[in-house]
Amino acid sequence: MQHENPPSLFTMLKSAGRFFIMAHYTKSYSSPTQLVALLQARGLHVENIARAENYLQRIGYYRFSAYLYPLLQVPKVNHIFKPDASFSQALNMYRFDRHLRLLMFNEIEKIEVAVRSAIVNITSRETGNPFWMTDHTCFYDANTFQRTMQYINAELFKSREDFIEHFRTSYSDPYPPAWMLAEILPLGVLTRIYGNIKSNQIRKKIAQEFSLGVPVFNSWMTIVTVARNNCCHHTRVWNRIFALKVRTMQRMTQPWINISVNQQRVYFTLCIIKYFLNIISPHNDMKAKIDTLLAAYPDIDVAAMGFPHGWETEPLWNNK
Repeated sequence: MQHENPPSLFTMLKSAGRFFIMAHYTKSYSSPTQLVALLQARGLHVENIARAENYLQRIGYYRFSAYLYPLLQVPKVNHIFKPDASFSQALNMYRFDRHLRLLMFNEIEKIEVAVRSAIVNITSRETGNPFWMTDHTCFYDANTFQRTMQYINAELFKSREDFIEHFRTSYSDPYPPAWMLAEILPLGVLTRIYGNIKSNQIRKKIAQEFSLGVPVFNSWMTIVTVARNNCCHHTRVWNRIFALKVRTMQRMTQPWINISVNQQRVYFTLCIIKYFLNIISPHNDMKAKIDTLLAAYPDIDVAAMGFPHGWETEPLWNNK
């Protein structure tokens, strides 16, 4: 029996009883010179062609195109730029976004260190077990625990940290204690470990260190982890829409925001970061850093970031 070859130009997918025809990707590589010419043809004002080509060479067009997108006319699918759109405007947004990521990453580092310490110290104290992180009896979901162990084994295998090497050569235990493991595990893995701890009382005590309930602490740490990863991988954040669903508390015991905001915009993530900092470092200067950054880039649309009118007067940002 002869079988027909699959279509060479289209792939057919079936979903919910319907067929979708998806075209193959046919775009070819374009040089920075070709790309600058294309942008000009689409109406973008390029002040210095050689300079623009150099930036596209160093940054990459695909990454930079995210900052060109807000400059397109509606409908954006036509790829025609607004009359006053310029390469410098997009470059300004790119630079702002870079500085915003650096600001966020610097503040998230403080949260990460504090949360690692709280999870390790409280659970170690409450269980009386230095090796609780690799003890299946301390967790309620076996599948999640097994996935966690895969991460732990992978990180141990590749780790060349002095304290891990010292443990390997000095002790017969198969795994180091929790406070050592916590130093080599990604924040996202540690957050999943927290969510799988069998004792709800232990999870409560950890969350209470930050004046939060367990569901909200878990939710907010997921947001912090995503933001950290975006910063680490140099992903655009300033006008990004974050798809994660965020939990909140009806009654907050620490200063929080009163104005209703879009939880999918970066402003809400900044609020979460600021909330944690107010507990970890009550006299932090995060607001001053944001003020300085916004002043350095007055043309940036803060509304696209989710900043509401009057945000500066919120209790959260006035906690000194």
